[in-house]
Amino acid sequence: MRYVDAAGMRVSAIGLGTWQFGSMEWGYGKDFLEQQAVPITQRALDLGINLLDTAEAYGWGRSERVVGQAIAGRRAEAFVATKLFPAIPVPAVAERRGRASRERLGIDVIDLYQLHWPNPLFPIPTQVEGLRRLRDAGVIRHVGVSNYRLSKWLEAERALGAPVVSNQVRYSLVDRRAERDLLPHARANDRIVIAYSPLGQGLLSARYDADHPPRNNVRLGNPLFLPDNLERARGLLDALRQVAKAHDATPSQVALAWVLRRPNVVAIPGASSVEQVAANAAAADLDLTDDEDIWLTNESDAFQPVRGLRVVPRIAAGGFRAKVLRK
Repeated sequence: MRYVDAAGMRVSAIGLGTWQFGSMEWGYGKDFLEQQAVPITQRALDLGINLLDTAEAYGWGRSERVVGQAIAGRRAEAFVATKLFPAIPVPAVAERRGRASRERLGIDVIDLYQLHWPNPLFPIPTQVEGLRRLRDAGVIRHVGVSNYRLSKWLEAERALGAPVVSNQVRYSLVDRRAERDLLPHARANDRIVIAYSPLGQGLLSARYDADHPPRNNVRLGNPLFLPDNLERARGLLDALRQVAKAHDATPSQVALAWVLRRPNVVAIPGASSVEQVAANAAAADLDLTDDEDIWLTNESDAFQPVRGLRVVPRIAAGGFRAKVLRK
């Protein structure tokens, strides 16, 4: 495993995202949570993955509890990151919920505590103050943000009066907005960008096409999986397959390796099996050539997805409802 050192942290280039633990929208169910989530996490530790990313919103605490169970007796091997869901991010609420996350995780201190989303209804200094208090009390070590544009990231750091060490954002070959200013900022200022959805929620695995669409609600709700976009992605997916063949790897591993070539960037793909977490870990040691990187980047540039609405049927208490997502 390769590691990235920045802002006083040492984290594995490949981490483990745990949204799927306890979040039924992924379709894995209770048996997966109770029988596979802990072995997956422990296998990640075996492979040198120390960055474990969770959130109180993932299954409303279930993911945090599973991560806590998995690292019991192995705390020194794990860099634990979780997130505050900022519905009412006033200091007293943030303090209480940070302590609750620490209790669910069963650890003395949270390594990285992140504001999950910006909340435009509350001033940034108000949102950050609770995290500052948690840090000063020794409940958390580092403060991070997620889904923040650069100006808000910088504002959060000014309000904290100390480094906001990371920004967790969507970044992959099919979503490169972070390259505009977040990646250059991280590289120039000893910060880290944590790339979530580094496989485009599975599009870059090259397993899906118009005849083989995904089945779970999360992917069905993503406009990337519209039939037109699956067709438009053909060049990029073919390039991934060819590069993968040259390295005796998978398209997913190649897509992850492309992300990791960017300085101060780590990736947190999810995993639904111990085999998948092992394959993800191997991507950290996959060395793409400069020409392969350029080829993939050019195909990414050429991919111009259509934008629109996706209506996803979901069964909820009381009957059927529609979930509408906009890209």
